[in-house]
Amino acid sequence: MNAITRLPFGADVEDFTTAEPHHPEPVSGERRKYRTIWISDIHLGTRGCNARMLIDFLDNVDSETMYLVGDIIDGWRLKKRFYWPASHNDIVWRILKRAKRGTRIVYIPGNHDEMFRQFTGLNFGGVEIRRKAIHETADGRKLLVLHGDEFDTIMLAHRWLAFVGDAAYELLMRLNVVVNAVRSRFGMSYWSLSKMAKHKVKNAVEFISKFEEVVAHEAATRGVDGVVCGHIHTAEMRQIAGLDYYNDGDWVEGCTALVEHLDGRMEIVHWADEIAARDTPAVSSKQMAA
Repeated sequence: MNAITRLPFGADVEDFTTAEPHHPEPVSGERRKYRTIWISDIHLGTRGCNARMLIDFLDNVDSETMYLVGDIIDGWRLKKRFYWPASHNDIVWRILKRAKRGTRIVYIPGNHDEMFRQFTGLNFGGVEIRRKAIHETADGRKLLVLHGDEFDTIMLAHRWLAFVGDAAYELLMRLNVVVNAVRSRFGMSYWSLSKMAKHKVKNAVEFISKFEEVVAHEAATRGVDGVVCGHIHTAEMRQIAGLDYYNDGDWVEGCTALVEHLDGRMEIVHWADEIAARDTPAVSSKQMAA
């Protein structure tokens, strides 16, 4: 299989694999083991990317296989304004390091990183680039894995509207950063402004529900047992007409991943909650009694 050695915006694989990360990996500590991890919608190259939380996630979990389910790098934003802090390099470094250590990494580009779709079938520093994939779980189910923008009617019929929506979304993400900076200063945990807004707006809820149904219907025509996607930044796992629908969420708002345990059991991991629980001092039995 051929390998590509440079990112479309000029960075070299060697730059990531040989250089030391700005935030070093922990030298000790047990990692949580999973059979498979799915993450998507990281949006590297934007201020909305929650790099700190994703680095913490990558430093605390491990898996035999990892799927990158699209919108890992935000090419739309990078074309307008180049933004690439050291923490974003550290995420790429960690992913390539996993591939080097033997983790199977499958990258399925989305609409924001569609420039990588031209490399479908090739290998980038040990990362397999695919348009879609079929994953077989430990309990024998076949899952179709794809980003999901193929079924977004706004993307397909009104591409200009998608760009307008993206600009509005970027503004919301900037507000999200400010809100959480203030919350952090007061010792409060991470909270997603945009996630709350989506759940409050009726049209957004209806769009998400329709998107999930369309994706599940398309997966059913492929003869699989379930589907895993990203794109709409809404983590979910439910059955739709007898088919397992999974969405791994994002690392801008919800900071979630979909994981498969060694026995095939699936779970959505909310990493902001994991960090909050870890940072909360344990209550002793004496305190509880009091």
